[in-house]
Amino acid sequence: LMPKIPSEVKKIKKICLEALDDMKAQDVSEIDIDKYSSFASNLIIATGTSSRHLKSISEKIIDTLKDNKIKILGTEGQEAKEWILIDIGDILVNIMTEESREHYDLESLWDREQT
Repeated sequence: LMPKIPSEVKKIKKICLEALDDMKAQDVSEIDIDKYSSFASNLIIATGTSSRHLKSISEKIIDTLKDNKIKILGTEGQEAKEWILIDIGDILVNIMTEESREHYDLESLWDREQT
């Protein structure tokens, strides 16, 4: 899989962040994992207030990406209640409940700059 052009990645990131904002996702953070990962360059992590909220956030992101003709490689957890992952190649969007976000603590797993 060819890595996307930085401007394209920026555009996709902007679309995702705007959709998260529109849907009132909480505590949105973005981590550059380029140096540590061969499968993506950016992680976006956001918190939803309920499983229904997670689902509507993910649907909004997916619909907006499709409207912009951006290919989604896959989604996981659409039926789950606490973590939905949207794989857009260079960008992985994680929408999680507060509990699962604290439990899995992706920020400290990936954000090694802060250690």
